[in-house]
Amino acid sequence: MHTIAVLALPDTIVFDLATPVEVFGRARLPDGRPAYRVVVCGTEPVVDAGPLRIGTDVGLEGLGRADTVVVPGRNRPEERAPEAALAALRQAAAEGTRIASICVGAFTLAQAGLLDGLRATTHWLAADTLAAQYPEVDVDPESLYIDNGQVLTSAGAAAGLDLCLHLVRRDHGVAVAADTARLSVTPLHRDGGQAQFILRNPPTFRTATLEPVLHWIEENAHADLALADVAAVARTSVRTLNRRFHEETGQSPMQWIAGVRIRHAQELLETTDYGVERIARQVGFPSPSTFRTLFRRATGVTPRAYRVAFQGQEDAA
Repeated sequence: MHTIAVLALPDTIVFDLATPVEVFGRARLPDGRPAYRVVVCGTEPVVDAGPLRIGTDVGLEGLGRADTVVVPGRNRPEERAPEAALAALRQAAAEGTRIASICVGAFTLAQAGLLDGLRATTHWLAADTLAAQYPEVDVDPESLYIDNGQVLTSAGAAAGLDLCLHLVRRDHGVAVAADTARLSVTPLHRDGGQAQFILRNPPTFRTATLEPVLHWIEENAHADLALADVAAVARTSVRTLNRRFHEETGQSPMQWIAGVRIRHAQELLETTDYGVERIARQVGFPSPSTFRTLFRRATGVTPRAYRVAFQGQEDAA
């Protein structure tokens, strides 16, 4: 039987740990037999996990006896994991064990050197930090999960469920994975390339010199803005404005404005029943077709699909 070892480190995120325990623990083969044996491994018999305490089945030696190791995230992922755990992960990888991370568990894999030279994902809020701390990792903040064969990573919370179902499908086929998805009351169809629902150009973005300009854009993105308008607010030339934006945000001024408009549209799709034409006009896009194109490019889904994901209902979008 395929053994899944879930690694419980101090400060583990309980949701991340529970997801593989529940998904793999409930998966059944067509004849009714369990598809997996699940064990929780840890650096100590009882591990602190926020307000909870988690008892482990075995110590780190359990990683070496597993076919797959799943590494949940931790509440403070940037803090280095225990060296004994990192060494155990490296040893397991060297012996060919499949290793997967959920959410910011990617930091633990990066600390062990298991993501060097690989494309990886994590929760979009932590993606920039992961990329900055581990430049040898090709961080993709868009994907729900990434399968490199032996090493896999996933984005936040729900994407961990997608990754676990993907592994069930890899191991036992679509029928077993679909049955497992039904037990979890979740769809099976979300693949790793589907975009995370990222919050674009948040109003809390901090920058050395552009913060007053970004605040002005936040309040005026709905208007028919040109580069000259933004440059006038910044009291600088268009050329200097473009340079500062690229240096401090990684985007052009018009790309930033489009991102703010997309975020405003996301909020309206989540909270209202307005149609696409009204939303496009209200947030500042010149036409519904331009809005649809840019929204899909930014989020990976259509406005209609986005609304269904958040409101669970179809509409005129």
